[in-house]
Amino acid sequence: MQIDLNADLGEGGAFDRELLVLVSSANISCGAHAGDRSTIEPAIAYAVERGVRIGAHPSYPDRENFGRLAMQLPFASLRQHLLMQLHYVQDLACEQQATLSHIKPHGALYNQLAKDQQLAEAFINIVQEFNPRLPIVGLAGGVVLQLAHEKGLNTISEVFADRRYHNDGSLVARSEANAVIEDVDEAIVQSLKVIKTGHIQSVDGSLVPVLANTLCVHGDSKIALEFAQKLRQCLEQEGIKIAAHSTEH
Repeated sequence: MQIDLNADLGEGGAFDRELLVLVSSANISCGAHAGDRSTIEPAIAYAVERGVRIGAHPSYPDRENFGRLAMQLPFASLRQHLLMQLHYVQDLACEQQATLSHIKPHGALYNQLAKDQQLAEAFINIVQEFNPRLPIVGLAGGVVLQLAHEKGLNTISEVFADRRYHNDGSLVARSEANAVIEDVDEAIVQSLKVIKTGHIQSVDGSLVPVLANTLCVHGDSKIALEFAQKLRQCLEQEGIKIAAHSTEH
């Protein structure tokens, strides 16, 4: 068994360097929802130092709400904002002789792309314009992954270690009290179930089938480092290899 362990970094969190010892992929903020050159540049450097794959983590232009407020942008505006972010983080990576390995949208954009076909088509067009070889990371079972796959793009199906799910495979909204799993042991149990059985237990108790190519641990929580350390230890004890997902056909 194998799983890619990823974290969203470069956002100004306290544990970027330590987390990069534990994960196999990093989604680097493009500065629209959090972080700036002073946090993004070191995150890329630490990732290069550790041999961790890096990807772009673009967002709606919404620093006030950490990119977690749903927006409805005209295509021209969405394209401008996303391409600017993608080129920005790509340029910073190139300065350190690094290349991007994937694109993972952040926050509200990520969640809307899992359900909104029109937005998903727009996002895919923008990714194809930027670099059609880069895989799109998205919510397991989400619309954007289905459409990208149909168009011949590489995709990476993601499950969250510390988030709760509805029985349709969607994430419980952060506006709800039980959206985030704050107990480390509970999150680890969920992670092992997903990797071993291909199912996740929803909030109503039903088992939902999910494809997990990569498992996300959030880098911005207070227990991020403790959780990632314990999760990696448990995965290794279970004989589960931690390595970046291969998207080669």
